[in-house]
Amino acid sequence: MRTNTSLHWKKIKDPSINPPDPIEPDDAALFRATVGKVNPLAEQNRINPHNRPRQPIPRSAVTEPVVPDTLSDHGAQDAPAEYLQNGLSRMTLRKLRRGVWPVQDSLDLHGSNRDAARKLLQEFLHEATQRQLRCVLVIHGKGMNSRVGEAVLRKLARHWLAQHPRVLGYCDAAPGQGGSGAALVLLKNNS
Repeated sequence: MRTNTSLHWKKIKDPSINPPDPIEPDDAALFRATVGKVNPLAEQNRINPHNRPRQPIPRSAVTEPVVPDTLSDHGAQDAPAEYLQNGLSRMTLRKLRRGVWPVQDSLDLHGSNRDAARKLLQEFLHEATQRQLRCVLVIHGKGMNSRVGEAVLRKLARHWLAQHPRVLGYCDAAPGQGGSGAALVLLKNNS
């Protein structure tokens, strides 16, 4: 035999469809007999408690880890268009170009001066290695709006990437990701 549980659910859920059962006189008498005579509590001279304001928990000052500035600007004019760490197969660079490793995070250096860009890049790479990211995108621009007419940040960023100990290689990004105005960077795996 099949029961209609949805109708039963409505009875429980909606009190207007199924009002609560009235208390039977026999049940009320049985309750009074079981409980017995009840004496109210005497009025007490009590002070109502007040909630004290919460005191903040003292915490030690959390300081951001200082990332040492180990990247040099010297020789930035000779920065290669693509880089692969010694001992790695050229196939690694080909796989990076083809997008075998998906981009997990990106950094945009547009509008940064030389010192700010270097600091941002170092912090970004430090954080990426802490988060165990494998492939990141560094957008440095093509230098079209540069005062000197050349891509200063492009050369510097790629020079810094080649110096960084956690960078295995880099190459131009795909056209949809910035082309020659960005670098796909492959980072060392922590394992």
